[in-house]
Amino acid sequence: MSILIKDTTREEREKIVKDSIGNIYGSCDGCMPGLAEIYQDYIDGKKEIREISMEFNARYVTGGDGPTRSGCGYGG
Repeated sequence: MSILIKDTTREEREKIVKDSIGNIYGSCDGCMPGLAEIYQDYIDGKKEIREISMEFNARYVTGGDGPTRSGCGYGG
């Protein structure tokens, strides 16, 4: 099954993200909802998962600003 935007509906993309991440509200530290937000552009049909992952990895490697965590005792 293709996960490309052109081959999926919004509902299918939401399910793909949910199934990939797992239960985003079951995490005890409250960080999983922030992770799900990273993929909102994919769900909205703006960016492919590959693009989002590459941008995230580039920020991680270079130390650039990335998504902030909330509820984890880590300020952003």
